[in-house]
Amino acid sequence: MASFHVIAGASETLEHTRIRKIAVSDLFDALKRGVDDFMVKPSHIVFLCLIYPLVGVVLAAWTSGANALPLLFPLVSGFALVGPFAAIGLYEISRRREAGLDTSWRHAFEVRNSPALPAIAAVGIMLFAIFITWLLTAKLFYEYLFGPAPPESISSFINAIFATGRGWTLIILGHAIGFVFAVVVLCTTVVAFPLLLDRDVGAYEAIHTSVRVVLTNPIVMAVWGLIVAGGLIIGSLPVFAGLAVVLPILGHATWHVYRKVVESPARPTS
Repeated sequence: MASFHVIAGASETLEHTRIRKIAVSDLFDALKRGVDDFMVKPSHIVFLCLIYPLVGVVLAAWTSGANALPLLFPLVSGFALVGPFAAIGLYEISRRREAGLDTSWRHAFEVRNSPALPAIAAVGIMLFAIFITWLLTAKLFYEYLFGPAPPESISSFINAIFATGRGWTLIILGHAIGFVFAVVVLCTTVVAFPLLLDRDVGAYEAIHTSVRVVLTNPIVMAVWGLIVAGGLIIGSLPVFAGLAVVLPILGHATWHVYRKVVESPARPTS
């Protein structure tokens, strides 16, 4: 039975990965490969990701009442903060296809057998903590501008947001605050979960590697963040249904971005 380890990997020492510099063209190649992965087994990919549009619809319905209405946008947009963790099954499918293994949808759940599962869970918990912090921050900022009383109706809420100075302050500064949260998630997890699926390096090194990837390729990773954000926006427009296509492509592409930017470990010479 494998030992329980979180911070360090199986060797209980911190393993340092090597980072490559990549170009924007590598991102588009990764997207192309992500589309290819999606097209190979579209049935099980849609099955995996159908939960995303369903969750979006549920969130919209749940917040349709006036009391929770101010949390609608923070919930929907904040859902992307936990996306890197939710896409673990997609990384696994891409990893298996790359290795020439069976890519049946059931293998997407084999992460539960990964020796790095404790580290994966630790990074996932970090993301959920960031998500909750974002919701609390958005709630407090709304109440700072409009007070603790809930909107009287949906129409009055929309009018307050788009027809008042306080509303535009909420829109502009709220997006700026959300941008900070998104940057934190990008910097700490851009390759963290693919790395942990590929190598049991521990939570610290997975996060540290993601930070180094961003510092080594700041412009390219900024473009990647814009691609992800743009894809999520486009996928959310038709009542979130487009996410069933956008999310698997982005998930698969993330695996290929990881492969391009993180060097494989050197094989020992005999």
